[in-house]
Amino acid sequence: MTSLLSQIFPILYGACFVLLLWQAFRVMGQGFRAVPRPGDPGAAANDSGGPTGDRTGRLTIHPELLDADGQLTQEDLLTVRFSGDNEQPAFPADPN
Repeated sequence: MTSLLSQIFPILYGACFVLLLWQAFRVMGQGFRAVPRPGDPGAAANDSGGPTGDRTGRLTIHPELLDADGQLTQEDLLTVRFSGDNEQPAFPADPN
């Protein structure tokens, strides 16, 4: 019984490996086909707002930029500036 299992186990292991490898390539292939490339037919339809382009066919505006009447707000927008990498960090222990 032990010799039978030692002969079948590598075969089952190899079959599972091949099956999972085939499944991985199949899923990756579906992902690669989902991204349009510049030379693909129908890629120009995305630029003209076709069926695969913007679903509204026009410029989409974030809803928080609209006032109660649905018009663009004229209020000043709050902006936040984060420090860049080239600035020196200010530590409380630094003598400034």
